[in-house]
Amino acid sequence: MIYGRLGDMRVLLVEDEKRLAQLLKDGLAGEGFAVDVAHDGRDGLWMATENPYDVIVLDVMLPRMNGYTVCAKLRDAENWTPILMLTAKDGVHDEAEALDTGADDFLSKPFSYVVLLARLRALVRRGGRARPVSIAVGDLVIDPAGLRCRRGEVEISLTPKEFAVLHGLARRPGEVVSKSELLAQAWDFSYDGDPNIVEVYISALRRKIDSPFGRSSLVTVRGAGYRLEA
Repeated sequence: MIYGRLGDMRVLLVEDEKRLAQLLKDGLAGEGFAVDVAHDGRDGLWMATENPYDVIVLDVMLPRMNGYTVCAKLRDAENWTPILMLTAKDGVHDEAEALDTGADDFLSKPFSYVVLLARLRALVRRGGRARPVSIAVGDLVIDPAGLRCRRGEVEISLTPKEFAVLHGLARRPGEVVSKSELLAQAWDFSYDGDPNIVEVYISALRRKIDSPFGRSSLVTVRGAGYRLEA
């Protein structure tokens, strides 16, 4: 092949169109990739969590859990494996959503196999991104790697679940994050309890990150969700 082989690179292909998945698996295997396949979002998330991959090819329109959610959950879990998203949609808003949830690249269907291969090669060469050291929203600083939080120079003690909710908000500062999105980010996807549990943790966070400092950075947007402001 004029493009050369990649050797023992391992790719996870998450695609529900079984014929397309088989064609891509066969083609990539011929280029030297070791290919694992999942046909729905939940299986893809589990496989990506349990196994090391050099790159993930992730369809957006998946049963059981869409590709945006899979990507966001992986990034929330500090999994920085390069992700190439595939979608039948077309338009800048879909591309922006893919990149905003943490994807490294985006390719609309129908696509050229040669282009797909070139994109994968580029992602593999680039490797996984370094995990972020911290996220700052004003003087509120969140350290995802160390599960630490501070306001200015004052350390704030948070439970793991409080930190997960705050991290979900801090990743999108100034944006409204819905209750369902916070549930998806901070709780397991199989959680079927009372969604109002989010309100309990929002109240606890306000008591810790706002009230002692005379701030009101954690805002409720009635009927829509919550917003973390600088």
